[in-house]
Parts: sequence; structure tokens; C-alpha cells
Amino acid sequence: MAAAGGERGRTSFQRRPGAGPRPSALPGTRPSLRHGQLLLSSGLPSLDCVLGGGIAVGTLLLIEEDKYGLYSNLLFKYFLTEGIVCGHDLFVASAKEHPDNILKELPAPLLDDTYRKELGDEAAVVNSEDFQDSMKIAWRYQNLPKMETSPTTYTKFGHYYDISKKMPPELCQSVKRHSFYLHEELSFEPKMKAWNMNSGYARLLQSIQRIISQEGFDGSDPQKKQRNVLRIGIQSLGSILWGDDVCCSDTPEDPHSLTKFLYVLRGLLRKSLSACIITVPSHLVQNKAIMERVTNLSDMVVGLESFIGSERETNPLYKDYHGLVHVRQIPRLNSLICDVSDTKDLAFRLKRKLFTIEGEQTAARLTGAIRKWEQGKTELRKDVNKVF
Repeated sequence: MAAAGGERGRTSFQRRPGAGPRPSALPGTRPSLRHGQLLLSSGLPSLDCVLGGGIAVGTLLLIEEDKYGLYSNLLFKYFLTEGIVCGHDLFVASAKEHPDNILKELPAPLLDDTYRKELGDEAAVVNSEDFQDSMKIAWRYQNLPKMETSPTTYTKFGHYYDISKKMPPELCQSVKRHSFYLHEELSFEPKMKAWNMNSGYARLLQSIQRIISQEGFDGSDPQKKQRNVLRIGIQSLGSILWGDDVCCSDTPEDPHSLTKFLYVLRGLLRKSLSACIITVPSHLVQNKAIMERVTNLSDMVVGLESFIGSERETNPLYKDYHGLVHVRQIPRLNSLICDVSDTKDLAFRLKRKLFTIEGEQTAARLTGAIRKWEQGKTELRKDVNKVF
């Protein structure tokens, strides 16, 4: 850029003659106003709000699975579906089910204004609930920004999906996909051990490294191919199916394979046009010190707590919700501090067509009601103990 004089009211900076063309914007991305990093959507706009606007390119999002893996698997699919809609390349890795079967179960996107008709009465119910909530809030707080819980507006960044329908096969085949199924990889070649970690993790890292370097996602080297984003999804990492024993014993034989894998993976992500989502069955990891190291090696950590099979499932306080979202960690990008929300415990519910994360005001009311109920339960126990 060079300074240039001009008429009053014009900028004094002009593009330098001979400068190359401006780099084209990557599809499905936008720059963050907070830290300047390039963001992409997680596939769930309400989750993007929790993460500070979206998932930054070059970062890792860790999802702590709920007890039965129902809702974490849904967030995993949202991330992949958003990549297909935006035209991003996909890399899907799993040791539990074949990646091709995962891609066949992706929800159908709602790409145009017909989403209102597709959603039917559900959108109207959500809007009416928002209106009733706004009547309970003082007028001075009504203009504050609120988290999106329903598709009230259409934007190019982040889309909405109908989980009652499957994505058309032709749309799924329109993007480049790479898959890693551990059982197939181990059957092709004998077991190997690199980077001092188990064979499954080593092979997965080699596959990711090969795709980043050969498919033009390496940001450290000039690429002749058209720039694009690689979305990496790894399902149930750390489970026994990956050959790891951190979920089987409090003193596993190889407690460092998982953390070494994450350390190397973050190095690959940092120098590439890629973003990664990993689900981990954290409730099965018996050694909490290992889970703390896994959290520290992740950029963003979100835990899901399901009400299925617990006493909260039949509790009237939770009748409108199916679980809680615990925000464990938000990244510090180009800053000494990270975005901090008013509450780190949000509520979610799964409808017939929508999965929504409720706003902070709803979660605050729910948390307050929970505390009162638990206090009353404690007092009741004390009274019963006095009687008997």
C-alpha cells in the first residue's frame, strides 16, 4: 500500500501499482472481528455463538461425548454437513463405523427461504417462546444480543439442517472426500509404531499429513491449486476400538499415546488450511489427569451431558430440555484472554427436525431452578434423617 494525496474525504492510501491480485475469499469462511483469524461454521449457528463466532482455521474442537453418544454424534454430523454445503474437502476417520456410512446419515440442508415451510410449526413455536420470554425481561435488556435458537434469518455463514431427512447423495458426492477406517488400514499393512504412539494413531497422523501436503492444504508452501479448506472429523478418539486403553484402566499401559497424537495433530493444523473436530468418550476415561492433558492440548472443549437414564429425565424442571452443554475451554487467539460468556452451562433440546442450544438467559433460569430444587432435596433428606 502507498500513500497518495487526494481530494478531501478520500482515503490517503491506494493499492500499490503492480501489486498482485487480492486473494480470493475462501468459501464458507469469514474473518473474525475479535482476533482476525479466519472462521468457519460448526454447522450449528448457536454453537458458533458459544465458540466466539465459529471455529478458527487451524484449530481443534474437542467434543466430550454424552453417555450414549447420541448428541455428540449429531454435532459431528453437523460439522461435516456444513463442509459439504460450503464446498470444503472432508476427511472422516473412525474406528467404530465406516466413514461412508456416516456420510450417508448426514442431515438434509435447508438452503433457501423454503426452510420456513420445511420446519412447519416448530419455528413458530420457537418464535412464540422467544416472544413470551421477551415479555418477562425488562425493556432495558431486550436490545442486547441474544443467541440464535431458530432459523429466523438466512446467512451465507452457517446453515440450518433438517435432521428428519437425509442429505441427497448427489450433494454429498459434489465435494472431495477422504476416509480413514481403522480396521481397513490395519488389514492392508502390518502394524507400525511411529512418534512413540500406538499403531492406529500413527497411521491416522500419516494419512492426515499426506492429504494436507498432497492436496494443497499446506499453508507453509505456495500452492498452485485453488485454495480450499479441509474439514477433519475424528470419531470417538481414545476408545478401546483405537487400540487405546485409557478408557479401561486407571493406570493404562500407554497413557501418553493420545496426548502425543493431539500434540502432533495441532502442529499439522497450525500450518494448514484445515479445522478439526474430535469426539472423545471422556466419561469412560478413569484417569482424570489424562483428560486434563487432553483438554490442554485442544483449542476448544465442549462437553455434552445427556439426561437419558438419569433422574433429571423425569424431573419436571428439565421437561423442555434433553441435556446441558458445558463450555470447558475457548481459545486464546492473538490475545492474552479468551471470550468469556456469562454462563458456561447452556441447555439443549432435540426436536423432530431441529437441534438447538438455548440462550444464556434460558440456561440461567434453568440453573437457578436446579439449584433451588437440589437445595430443597438436601433439606428434605436432613429432615428424614432427623425423624429416623
